[in-house]
Amino acid sequence: MNFEERALALQCNDSWMYGILSLPERTASRGVLIVVGGPQYRVGSHRQFTLLARHLASLGIPVLRFDYRGMGDSEGASRTFEDLEDDLHCAIEHFFEEVPALSNLVIWGLCDAASAALFHAHRDRRITGLVLLNPWVRTDQGAAKAYLKHYYLARILDPEFWGKVWSGRFNYANATQSLVKTIEKALPGRKITATRDKAGDRSCDFASLPERMLDALSRYKGKILLITSGDDLTAQEFLELVKSSREWQRRLAAPSVSRLNLPEANHTFSRRVWRDEVAVGTSDWIQSW
Repeated sequence: MNFEERALALQCNDSWMYGILSLPERTASRGVLIVVGGPQYRVGSHRQFTLLARHLASLGIPVLRFDYRGMGDSEGASRTFEDLEDDLHCAIEHFFEEVPALSNLVIWGLCDAASAALFHAHRDRRITGLVLLNPWVRTDQGAAKAYLKHYYLARILDPEFWGKVWSGRFNYANATQSLVKTIEKALPGRKITATRDKAGDRSCDFASLPERMLDALSRYKGKILLITSGDDLTAQEFLELVKSSREWQRRLAAPSVSRLNLPEANHTFSRRVWRDEVAVGTSDWIQSW
């Protein structure tokens, strides 16, 4: 199907954000908002966001990809994924204004953009789907556990590692120091508990990132496609979190959740075959309901 690409200027508070709308000739009622993870902009690593938007638009699915404030070409101070509430709201409002045929949309996010999407989704009933790729649930302890289990094991099995050992090029002091620090971070520490404010939301001052994401997941009633990479520590940290939590397992076992794992893919799906798998998996899922 033919489609056009149109540059948009989106006002958000006192700043302008800039994006690209991929608009098909005959537009479906469900669109896709691509949210970037930092630090990158609306094209995406290896042009993934551009290629994904064009793939979806060729199937009749309108797509808006944009730079939130402080990122790419957009104005404003830089911000983290936890401070994108206004940016997402403004982008969604402009999306519906530009494409009157829309009745609902899917937010697609990689890494911390997936986390931002999950935080926002339950606040807007028009968001009926989320595509979450390698969600960011980073804690010092979680990262250390994933590093110990996946990085160090891979190193032990790597011939290059043993080549350094046998040739005398291996730095035992630095390696031992690094290992000890990682083990210390992985050890259980004081449990951080969450509190709720008067509106019922968990306090960001006391809840850890995984706790707040689980809370957001419990509030969201739409569909989810979870995509994970096999060769990525961010994905492995997320999957280890899920394995350690019955509540996470229960939420992700719901009929509304679909999962796609690419065993050999890295964090940003740098090979064409991986990007194509993600694009086809995304479009097939969107058109299945």
